[in-house]
Amino acid sequence: QVQLVESGGGLVQAGGSLRLSCAASGRTIGAYNMAWARQAPGKEREFVARISLSDSTTYYLDSVKGRFTIYRDNAKNTVYLQMNSLKPEDTAVYYCAAAPWIDSAKYSYWGQGTQVTVSS
Repeated sequence: QVQLVESGGGLVQAGGSLRLSCAASGRTIGAYNMAWARQAPGKEREFVARISLSDSTTYYLDSVKGRFTIYRDNAKNTVYLQMNSLKPEDTAVYYCAAAPWIDSAKYSYWGQGTQVTVSS
């Protein structure tokens, strides 16, 4: 089973930047679609970014387009979320997720989450 561990969250002022990391172990992320999702207090979890098995396709939530970038380093078995121009509404717990290639529409594996807090 692939295990995912997020890091890089913290407290940042509006307009600042953070880079979240998701380190995978057990299996190579090259066999997975990868994603970042977030959940703010009192709100449903939402996907903010996805990247395909071969980095050929990305998806971004409309509210983060132009500010967030998802990318992977398969050699390091790590996926990243670069977050720039952060806004208070970006405050949430951010989760890394993986969907196996055999069922790439289903994100079956999740990390523990890392808190991102953006102050205004």
